[in-house]
Amino acid sequence: MTDAAVTQNCKETVVNSRTGRVFLVRYLDFQNGCVLSISEDLHRLGSLYVSTAFANSVRTAKVIPSITDSLFLNAVSERVASMINGLAIVNFSSKNQLNNSDMEDITAEILKFIKR
Repeated sequence: MTDAAVTQNCKETVVNSRTGRVFLVRYLDFQNGCVLSISEDLHRLGSLYVSTAFANSVRTAKVIPSITDSLFLNAVSERVASMINGLAIVNFSSKNQLNNSDMEDITAEILKFIKR
C-alpha cells in the first residue's frame, strides 16, 4: 500500500511495509543522476552513500556509513546508479534494522520511481 505525490522532478511516496513500519521515500531526478532519501516515520538525514555508474563500472563512496543496513544501502545505491547510468546519492535513516520484507517493499517502490 502506497500513497504517491509527483512533481516535475521530485517524487515522494509513503511505503507501508508488511511488517507495519512506515517509510518515507523521496526521489529527486536530475539529468545526470538522482538523490534518493529513505526515512522511517519522519524525514531525517542518516547514512549517506554515493554511487557512480559510467560504462560498465559502478563505484560507491560511503560518506556516512550505515551501522546496521550497509548491505541494503550499498545494493540500493549501486543498483539505482547502474539503472540511471549516472550518480546516485542515497540517504537512509531508520529506527531499527530492516528485515527482508521491509527491504523488498522499499526496493519495489524505488524501482517504480526509476521506471517512470
